[in-house]
Amino acid sequence: MNHTESVLIIDDEPQLMELYSKFLSLEGFDVESASTGYEGLDLLKEKNFSLVITDMKLPDISGLQVLEKIKTDFPDTEVIVLTAYGNIHDGVAAIKSGAFDYITKGDIDEDDFILKVKKAADKASLKEQIKNLREKVGSKFSFSKILGNSKLLLDAVSLGKKVAATDNTVLLLGETGTGKELFAQAIHNSGLRKDKTLVAINCSAIP
Repeated sequence: MNHTESVLIIDDEPQLMELYSKFLSLEGFDVESASTGYEGLDLLKEKNFSLVITDMKLPDISGLQVLEKIKTDFPDTEVIVLTAYGNIHDGVAAIKSGAFDYITKGDIDEDDFILKVKKAADKASLKEQIKNLREKVGSKFSFSKILGNSKLLLDAVSLGKKVAATDNTVLLLGETGTGKELFAQAIHNSGLRKDKTLVAINCSAIP
């Protein structure tokens, strides 16, 4: 299956960069390149890349610095680093800093290279899908979906918004059908743990 994700290659060796680009273009990837770390970071500000492949040794800043900057400013972008032959320490350091994987430049196996890139691109794609899904769920279960003009309801919404910004435990009381679950979802999706899963449990079904 071909990929259409965008990949950015940062490397100051033209021959190797051309080789990587050829490998990925044949697999259907949209490939762009940069010869310095700062040039690559500038491109990331202009375009959404699923994956960045960066050499550890660049003319201006290190690949590790590029990686750390990407993880801070573009957390959904995956990164694979290229290390010098036999230099496992750089690869391990990169993974500890958030890289998806590393590849040794002196002994590149085309099949292994493509496999790692596809896995990294798939992970980035999955993260994007989860992000979009969370945004849809968040918009569906938000305080704006709680409709009504009564003072009691408006006061409850106001209180819900205030408590959502705290780390306090919340108890919602009300008869069946009054919207307790809708309030719970709205508080959760407006709170500090909105990126976590809200688990609903039917207590009356527990012996």
